[in-house]
Amino acid sequence: MVRANLNKDPDDVSKMFDGVASRYDFLNDLLSLGRSKAWRKAVTSIIAPKTGMKVLDIAAGTGSSSRPLVDKGAEVTALDFSAGMLNQGRRQHKDINFVQGDALKLPFSENTFDVTTISFGLRNTTDSIGALREALRVTKSGGKIVVAEFSHPVNKIFRKIYLNYLMRALPIIAKRISKNPAAYIYLAESIQAWSDQAGLALIMRECGWKSVAWQDLTFGIVAVHIGYKA
Repeated sequence: MVRANLNKDPDDVSKMFDGVASRYDFLNDLLSLGRSKAWRKAVTSIIAPKTGMKVLDIAAGTGSSSRPLVDKGAEVTALDFSAGMLNQGRRQHKDINFVQGDALKLPFSENTFDVTTISFGLRNTTDSIGALREALRVTKSGGKIVVAEFSHPVNKIFRKIYLNYLMRALPIIAKRISKNPAAYIYLAESIQAWSDQAGLALIMRECGWKSVAWQDLTFGIVAVHIGYKA
């Protein structure tokens, strides 16, 4: 089984996700202790999808983040780099438009989408700044980006408990329930190495996004950042 590392080689990352695609949604729900559905619900509420809204869901994987947007009437394009994840998504959601593509070179014209969103995928790109700039390019003027990503719990005691779970308990659980537990060790390491809330907000502003703010979920385990295109 392929295990990516923190240099995030695109081929390794893609093959790693190919290898876990069939059970990815189930394992995410289990390893997040059942919080992943609540996080998706919060992101959907922030996006506020409606009929006719054009949404690009970057790093959409199997489509679990796209599903509630489509159900609310939005015109969703679900993009991912991993063929395995896309194939699984097409089996699960036959009415979603899945497209294989690179977040660093989006196959769309400028000013195409009302909303661009990326859930738990930005930290897996080799160039998060490049991905944010590409998202800005394809977003319409006045449109917004919604980024859901693992972050840093704000309470010091809770943060210590969380990091112990992330780096110690999660790999043990993954070994028992996943055919590729090394993939979840990478995911834990990538979460620990990722920017905190203020750090990601600063990066987004530097990429050209305006009025950047964020909302913490589950005490800051996840943060949802929102920015607007002038």
